[in-house]
Amino acid sequence: MDNLSNLLQNLVEQAAHLAYPSCQNYTFSVFQTADPKFGHYQCNDALKLTKLLSLPPRTIAETIHKHISAPDILQEVSIAGPGFINLTLSPHFLAHQVAQLLHDKKCGVPDPQKTETILIDFSSPNVAKELHVGHLRSTIIGDSLARTFNYLGHDVLRINHIGDFGTQFGMLLAYLKQHVPQDTLNAATLQDLMHWYKEAKKQFDIDPPFKQKAHQEVVSLQAGDKEAVATWQSICTISRTSYRQIYHLLDIDITDQGESFYNPFLAPLVDDLKKRNIAIESDGALCIFLEGFTTREGTPLPMIIQKSDGGYNYDTTDLAALKYRIEELHVDRIIYVTDAGQSQHFRMLFQAAEKAGFLNPSTTTVDHVPFGVVLGSDGKKFKTRSGETEKLLDLLKEAIVEAKTLLAERLPDLPETELDAAAQIFGIDAIKYADLSCHRLKDYTFSYERMLKFEGNTAAFLLYAYVRIQGIKRKVGSTPDPSTPIILEHPTEIALALHLRRFPEALSHVANELLPNRLADYLYTLAETFHAFFRDCRVEGSPLQDSRLLLCEGTSRILAQGLSLLGLKTLDRM
Repeated sequence: MDNLSNLLQNLVEQAAHLAYPSCQNYTFSVFQTADPKFGHYQCNDALKLTKLLSLPPRTIAETIHKHISAPDILQEVSIAGPGFINLTLSPHFLAHQVAQLLHDKKCGVPDPQKTETILIDFSSPNVAKELHVGHLRSTIIGDSLARTFNYLGHDVLRINHIGDFGTQFGMLLAYLKQHVPQDTLNAATLQDLMHWYKEAKKQFDIDPPFKQKAHQEVVSLQAGDKEAVATWQSICTISRTSYRQIYHLLDIDITDQGESFYNPFLAPLVDDLKKRNIAIESDGALCIFLEGFTTREGTPLPMIIQKSDGGYNYDTTDLAALKYRIEELHVDRIIYVTDAGQSQHFRMLFQAAEKAGFLNPSTTTVDHVPFGVVLGSDGKKFKTRSGETEKLLDLLKEAIVEAKTLLAERLPDLPETELDAAAQIFGIDAIKYADLSCHRLKDYTFSYERMLKFEGNTAAFLLYAYVRIQGIKRKVGSTPDPSTPIILEHPTEIALALHLRRFPEALSHVANELLPNRLADYLYTLAETFHAFFRDCRVEGSPLQDSRLLLCEGTSRILAQGLSLLGLKTLDRM
């Protein structure tokens, strides 16, 4: 099944090419109308063709209109204003489309013209540090994009680019060697590691001999010293156990591939760039200078790939990772999901990769997906009352507690084990949806009270629409024959059928714009449209009971699928 917008675009283009052969190479655009009273879709290209055809836009629109012939699809074609072509789909066509959708495993979503291998780099915690609220957005935005591209039919690689190498590990290794016995390290928690890291940083800042030892530990680690590597591996294992607990709670599937993985590739990469004069020496460091990047003083801004002491940094690792992903993994597209503060870094990274010759934009697409910050009620970065960065695990657990309180009030007879399971789904869904329903470039204010509300654009509102449908099905007690004809008579029936058929378009917008909120907006409107249908059209006992049950079933399927693509789960009661 093709997207409705694509189907109608083809109809308009065929008519326009018949009416005006000189427009054969012109691509028309058909989009959803903002107000249904002007039809379901609209084409405004007659206004753009005025110069090409030397005719008034309304004349062009009327001539194209005469050549549009699709009575089995369109109920009405009308011209409005200076030359807008309005298209209204017929109820019979929509009914047939919904019937097809109910038999389609992918809810009407077409297979891609070309299957791509898409690598999505997201979450990216640092070893020896807890995941905090700042990791929330990268993790769930990246997961939602991965789910969507996979559902659309692409091969998706979910990569967790963990910060597990660098100077900070030299500090920690040196401190552990001095102060922490091996058996104590073996029994340590992530909180222990964080405490030791803070103590190591204090000593690093005031103790020159210790600072020197820390640098030596980095060299030992990079050289593969057995003792340093064994201690480092213990640190990584402790950290991995901690953040895997959070990924399990969030239902996140991701493959770890830390900075350390690329360590063997750094020296050869730098040597190659130096030999080709792409990297040049500046103040003892090896740098790539890129067009359009300057400091505040107006001097060229260097991208340092080897420090004056011979060490490598974040830029070096990311450049090596990009090269590896293109040349070894042969991906078609790479998507990096990080905060907006790293936008310049990625612009420089992509330009440097092009300059180095291993990134060809015509064969590999690279995207940075930036996002804003999570704010507290004071309008500043979300922190605890003590001023510390909010731990992500604490945030999630509190949401589950709040959700359990609400559900216990609504479902007092629910057994405790079922209540706990439902509270976990509701709490996690609420946090995810509150984030994903916002445009990712915008900051948003974190509020348990608002995200757990049953009114407005919240997870609870969408879940309740799904729950209501399950209640209708239980009350009716029978399943309609899938071959039952769907009859659309009431305006809210037509509106619901139309919106169900627009699911593929919503996913297309997500994929093209890398904006999960486009799917959230679609689902919110679907829930609203269903509630209007439920208000206006009796289901149980109606002469159209089976037809309307099929509309309910279509809504249930797409709500569940859409929520799943956002990383949310459904409930049967709430």
